[in-house]
Amino acid sequence: MADHYQLSNFIWQIADLLRGPYRPPQYERVMLPLTVLRRFDCVLASTKDSVLAEAKRLENSTTITGNALEKWLNDVAKQRFHNHSPLNFEKLKGDPNNIDEHLVSYIKGFSQNIQDIFEKFEFVAEIEKMREANILYLVVSKFCEIDLHPKEVDNIQMGLLFEDLIRRFNEAANETAGDYFTPREVIRLMVDILLSPDDEVLTQPGIIRKVLDPACGTGGMLSEAQNHLRKNNQGASLWVFGQDFNPRAYAIAASDLLMKDGENSDIRFGDTLTEDRFPDDKFDYLLANPPFGVDWKKQQKFVQAERDKQGYSGRFGAGLPRVNDGSLLFLQHMISKFEPYQPEQKKSGSRLAIVFNGSPLFTGGAGSGESEIRKWVIENDWLEAIVALPEQMFYNTGIGTYIWIVTNRKEPHRKGKIQLIDARSEQFYIPMRRSLGDKRRRLGGTEEGDPDQIGEIVRLYGQFVDNDLSKIFDNADFGYNRVSIERPLRLLYQMNIDRKSRFLDAYPHLLDDIQRIDLELGREPISDWNRVDQQIIEILKQRGSRWKANELKTFKEVYTDRNPEAEPVILKQRKLSHDSNARIWGWFLDSDGRHEVMFESDSQLRNFENIPLNEAILDYFLREVEPHLPDSWVDSDNTRSAYEINFNRYFSTYISPRSLSEIDNDLKNIENEILRLLGDITS
Repeated sequence: MADHYQLSNFIWQIADLLRGPYRPPQYERVMLPLTVLRRFDCVLASTKDSVLAEAKRLENSTTITGNALEKWLNDVAKQRFHNHSPLNFEKLKGDPNNIDEHLVSYIKGFSQNIQDIFEKFEFVAEIEKMREANILYLVVSKFCEIDLHPKEVDNIQMGLLFEDLIRRFNEAANETAGDYFTPREVIRLMVDILLSPDDEVLTQPGIIRKVLDPACGTGGMLSEAQNHLRKNNQGASLWVFGQDFNPRAYAIAASDLLMKDGENSDIRFGDTLTEDRFPDDKFDYLLANPPFGVDWKKQQKFVQAERDKQGYSGRFGAGLPRVNDGSLLFLQHMISKFEPYQPEQKKSGSRLAIVFNGSPLFTGGAGSGESEIRKWVIENDWLEAIVALPEQMFYNTGIGTYIWIVTNRKEPHRKGKIQLIDARSEQFYIPMRRSLGDKRRRLGGTEEGDPDQIGEIVRLYGQFVDNDLSKIFDNADFGYNRVSIERPLRLLYQMNIDRKSRFLDAYPHLLDDIQRIDLELGREPISDWNRVDQQIIEILKQRGSRWKANELKTFKEVYTDRNPEAEPVILKQRKLSHDSNARIWGWFLDSDGRHEVMFESDSQLRNFENIPLNEAILDYFLREVEPHLPDSWVDSDNTRSAYEINFNRYFSTYISPRSLSEIDNDLKNIENEILRLLGDITS
């Protein structure tokens, strides 16, 4: 049995033949499709003659055509694909001058599912490029030396070979690798945590589980999930499903799946946000590393329409994040694929792991799309844990990243709780000898001799205890009420010539009314707008005048100024409620002692307080607000609950500042050093 590392090294050596026409980051455009093609060629070799004979027999058939013919020939090939071209890799070498035409013809001889894959690879263009560079025949000939027949390279080894090639080529193209490639050790950590509560279940013989990655890229997460299950239970089956809108990434993932003979699995092409290719399916596990900070303007119209039309019965009912980052849309999409947790009906619920940057933790205030999504997830008790990873772990970003674990089947001791794990310190990463783009660190536990850092994080998760690296919180600990603190509008009225002119410029037809108001009220300042308002109503009533709402509003704006010494402007009045807390919600006792009044709020004095959910708004107001602002109140209609998670707040370590004497001493040493250097220059 061939070793996948040796095969990978050999293919990597073939890639050197491309140097010149191709740059190293472009090698995968040729090598991955040819590896796939050679594997298919070897897999189909034993049934090739039978397929050709059957294809010839049925070429004039009118009863077996189209999809039926495809399936028929697939059955003859004993695979989920076939090739009815008389060519194979050995025969391609027989005509060096026309190898480009023959290679294209050979690819067109495959069943439609394989042709679709090679269309996404855009491999015909690469064939022409290699022909022009006069290297096509040499590269194809070298691939003939590789025996990828299942007897030599089984499906497990082939999957490992393909994964290793993907890793190498993406590392060579590290400036874009993060677009569709997640570091292997991060995937391993995600899968280990995701599946760890189910280790006992997954060891049952004949167990079948389904996993989805809606942003699968080249399929690395799905492959790692299969590898994990295979190590623990050879008799278990994990059916994998994925979707991606990057054509080349989709082609790689689909090829990898076909090579592993995943008969019950499927990779589909399309934009997950606008074209859900698994609309009616539910899954036991879900994994994803959606793009960080990528806008969804192109998908906005469709997503908004789905949300408006379907609400919570669709995928995006909880809310829509800002258009410059759509990662939380993927989280909602994945939750919509949850299997219900109904043990009595043998429905075991679902678990998901997703990679985010820091933004989804706290971006967006109360009432925003991001906050509403967090609120929906936490109040449904779905958020189980968040793991903070070290910085510089990914190929295309050096920022901090976080793994969210979300499930609708929390274990009893986790219900109502959220675990935060801080794995950002140096005890959880190994500096890399050579940087790969922005990736300068990796988690230990995937290579021989590594400290088991992945295992340590998984153990922290499993132990579920409070310590320096793991914190356990109630769901409500991350919530708060954003409360609007209002203060009364206080207006000072005064008529003068300038104001009179400004108002009459806008409403000249009200001249007579204004003259009468001027005469009745005079031009001295009046600090009680409530009295002024009543007098104006009486004057207009006596004159039989009716002003429009906009005219009354403009009068108030033109003839008044805010003044902290003026009387509060009354908005409405009611009978005495005998509620001792009424004034907290804006109802103040009137001077007559028989009524309560609510004042008009001054938007310029409005303030907001974030009050923890586990504290009563009333208690907080009486303690923190009223002693300083006795005329303030809470606008209960404008109170919004929200959630945010700030890791630094819970894991920060206080470092006391240095003493002034230490700082002074350092400054003196620096001054002396500068003087010494200047002396060396002038001497």
